[in-house]
Amino acid sequence: MAIKILFQTESVEWIDVKAPTREDLHTLHSKYNINRMLLEDTIDPNHFPKYEEVDGIKFFLTRENVRLERKTLNGINDISTKLGFFLVEKTIITVHRIKSKSISELQGEIAQKQNLYKTITPEKLALKLALKVMKSYDDESKKLMSNIDKIETDIFLKNKSQYNPIRPLYKIKRKAGLNMRILSMSSGWISSFRKLNLEDVEIMDLIDKQNDVIQDFDHINNQTANLISMYIALSDQKANQVMKLLAIYSVYFLPITFIAGVYGMNFEIMPELHTRYGYFITLGGMLLIVLATFIYIRRKKF
Repeated sequence: MAIKILFQTESVEWIDVKAPTREDLHTLHSKYNINRMLLEDTIDPNHFPKYEEVDGIKFFLTRENVRLERKTLNGINDISTKLGFFLVEKTIITVHRIKSKSISELQGEIAQKQNLYKTITPEKLALKLALKVMKSYDDESKKLMSNIDKIETDIFLKNKSQYNPIRPLYKIKRKAGLNMRILSMSSGWISSFRKLNLEDVEIMDLIDKQNDVIQDFDHINNQTANLISMYIALSDQKANQVMKLLAIYSVYFLPITFIAGVYGMNFEIMPELHTRYGYFITLGGMLLIVLATFIYIRRKKF
């Protein structure tokens, strides 16, 4: 059985269900009278965040950020996993498919501060869990921001001729967009905490955390777009420098090539070819042209 008790006092009982089977869901339905459709939502990997209340049982379906490191980022399943929790009188039941970082962190916090949690209510425990879910997005935003700073340093301060940051920047931008989408969809279940027996100040902490993380991901999105544009501009500038160098060499060799082409024609009557010092005069003329071109370019500061 995947059902186990994580925390229990006189005021609250916390039951956790990891990777639930059909038998586990049937047990929850029989023991706590939880609607079967709500239980089915907890195992549907594609379900969006939401809040529902059926027969007095409050159901919060959240999505926690996870670092799956998948090659493709096509949808919210590639960066998050579901974490549902039910409030049934004095009991809170959490249901999830894989190991939850939010649950682990809250368990650790309870173990360190047991005295503070002796009289905690299920509503406040649910709020603590929701704050841990928001923290998972906050941690992800800090990680992405650190990656952006490193890429920015590589672009502007390190001379890496073969370095191409487009792919990692696109991945960061994609992650930021998907995280913003999840956080926007989470407004429903977050605002539903107002229906619980909680103070407005406590709920505002959760709402403020959501808004802060949304702003962080929006900043990451803009910063990534700016870095991509700046990198493309720098690449164009480097290409222009190469073209400029080639153009300068062309200016030097074009007149010389012209002279060589003229005297390389196979006409029978070309008086200069029979001049005694014609070869040296031609070389001298070429050298003068090169020097004149060099002086002109230096004065124009090309």
